[in-house]
Amino acid sequence: MQILPSIIKNIVFVFVGVLLFACTEQKETQKTEIDHPKDATENVWRQDKVTIAGNALGTSFTIKTSEDSLLTNAHEIDSIFSHFNSELSTYIPSSLISRFNDSDTVLDLNKTDYFKECFELSHQIYRITDGAFDPTVYPLVSLWGFFKSIDIIPSDNEIDSVLAFVGMKENTLYTYEYGILKKIDPRLKLVFNAIAKGQSVDVLANFLESKGHQNYYIEVGGEIRVKGMNSQNEAWKIGIDEPVESNTGLGGDEERVLENIIKITDKGIATSGNYRDYYELNGVKYSHTINPVTGKPIRREILSATVVAPTTAMADGFATAFMVMGVENTLALIQNHPEMEIEAYLLYQNGDKIARAYSPGMKKYLVEE
Repeated sequence: MQILPSIIKNIVFVFVGVLLFACTEQKETQKTEIDHPKDATENVWRQDKVTIAGNALGTSFTIKTSEDSLLTNAHEIDSIFSHFNSELSTYIPSSLISRFNDSDTVLDLNKTDYFKECFELSHQIYRITDGAFDPTVYPLVSLWGFFKSIDIIPSDNEIDSVLAFVGMKENTLYTYEYGILKKIDPRLKLVFNAIAKGQSVDVLANFLESKGHQNYYIEVGGEIRVKGMNSQNEAWKIGIDEPVESNTGLGGDEERVLENIIKITDKGIATSGNYRDYYELNGVKYSHTINPVTGKPIRREILSATVVAPTTAMADGFATAFMVMGVENTLALIQNHPEMEIEAYLLYQNGDKIARAYSPGMKKYLVEE
């Protein structure tokens, strides 16, 4: 564990820690003059021959290749996001997950394109992290006012009553067999905000590869996947923000302060951070990441967790869990589960300073150790 070195600036690709259990207003990508005005929808547009950008899943996104041209168009990308939302968005009343949450439903996940993979990966991460990652946390998120504002902090009794139907308690809250998900307790509700953006990146990556692309950069709301090389024929460079509230990034990349840079390829990357994502009630700041075990917002030991994994969905889910678990438990988990092929870079409060800790395998990606 080391205290921060001098700050590193001026890097091309930068990503921001993203709210994971609850959705806040995100800064949208502004539509600028484009080379192909006909290759655009309301939310998606081609910026140039190698880049498509836009707004989706409540945030902005960028897809680019270092090859001669991007072999897709705005309409195809918009369609992918639309279909993804139709299954997994809790903000669309007609989506598959919303219909499941709103009724005592039996759901055949074998007939879904994204839900089954999301649910099964969520269960795997839930098990490995001893419940630090939990997609059944929806009632707690609602209780704490992350879907609508509240005037009074929930009491311990209210929290305990909700915790009774939170947790992936198979044969108590639900059953899952042969791809069939069935509620036992109708109060069970799912939310995949802590993993869905990452999964959408993987969906886009698979789509680009089906088109023949071997070199690409995909970013959705700060969750990233890269493959091959960038336009300088080097591994892609990703910036890790310094985790302080003043480092909003709203002034653009020129005003963003980086704590470090990683050079990486053929991986998914995600960052979870609470230094920007909180709300204030009666003078007290509450983190937007809920500890599913205690039912309360987490303490701010870890300021940001950047995770590298084989897929962005994995990186996304584990980054959320690590914010809950803390530094020591995170590093122990990575050491005890080499089969997961995950690495983490953690920034945390150490007295009046910010310190860093990272798993041994992360070292090979760092520009500055």
